[in-house]
Order: sequence, then structure tokens, then C-alpha cells
Amino acid sequence: MYADKDTVFKQIGAKVAYYRNIRHLTQKELAILAHVSVSSIGRIERGKYNHNVPMSILIDIANGLGIDISLLVTFEEKEKQIWWEEGGNIGAK
Repeated sequence: MYADKDTVFKQIGAKVAYYRNIRHLTQKELAILAHVSVSSIGRIERGKYNHNVPMSILIDIANGLGIDISLLVTFEEKEKQIWWEEGGNIGAK
């Protein structure tokens, strides 16, 4: 199984937004905690961070959110199935 990068980055961004919201943080507050710019948080949440998110930034975001990095970068089979159904290019090669 594989996923195209855009789909993975969008999913990571959605997870960042999800955990930020359940922690009742604004993008600005998370940016301060993670030591990144507010615009970077916004681009990551939209899956538009230059088509690549450095692992160091994801670690800083996870630390700012108080979660393990694995929560941002692992995906359950159900999530992968949703990508496939929505044309996210998940499939066997």
C-alpha cells in the first residue's frame, strides 16, 4: 500500500488541527509552544507546507501539543480506506 504525499500531508495537517482544537489552542498559541511561525501552522494544517514538513517541526508541534509524534504520522486502515474512496491514491502496487 502507498499514499501520495499530498494526501499524507493533508492528513497530518488535519491531525494537527484536531489535537490543537481539543487542547483549546489557537494557531498562534501552538506556534509559540512549537517555536514556529503562525503561518507555518496554518500551512501545515491545510496540507500546504511546501509539499514537505520537516520531522523536526513535527516533533516541535507534537511537543507543543503534549502528544507523541506517532499520533501525527500513523494512520489506521480505516483512514487509508477513506483516502482510497476519495481518490487519495492509496492502493497496492
